[in-house]
Amino acid sequence: MAALLAAAPRHLRVASATESGDAVTRSHLADGRCVGWYAPSIPGWRVAVDAEYVGAQVPPMLAHRFGTANFWARWTRTECVAKLADVPMVALWRQHGLSAPTGTVRLWRTLILSPSGRAGEPGPVDRAGLSDLVVTVAFAPCLAAPGSCLAAPD
Repeated sequence: MAALLAAAPRHLRVASATESGDAVTRSHLADGRCVGWYAPSIPGWRVAVDAEYVGAQVPPMLAHRFGTANFWARWTRTECVAKLADVPMVALWRQHGLSAPTGTVRLWRTLILSPSGRAGEPGPVDRAGLSDLVVTVAFAPCLAAPGSCLAAPD
């Protein structure tokens, strides 16, 4: 699993919702595009991805509640935990803030995908017109019947 997370930039692609339909899982961006995860499924594990624009303004209510320091990295990690737990994001952050609940088993990597491919994170990203993205990829053990939970919902 560590090797897969280390290679995460190679397994992420930005495309339209239609073009990313074959992703294992994906995150929808504000401009209608998606960040998709294109790596082999790992039996016994679920995967989730969430992405936000680095430069996006933090909504004032959320900034007041959680602060703005490293906000989007914390947000994308919490969003992945919510997806993996099948819990609405608002329910999770109301109870736990932008932290994973104690005892949550998960592995994740949060990285910056740059349109220029800099910061040591090259990957097959559609760089036309992109701003930097904060992306979290997270895995959690599947507790359901084998084969029934390979990816969290978009």
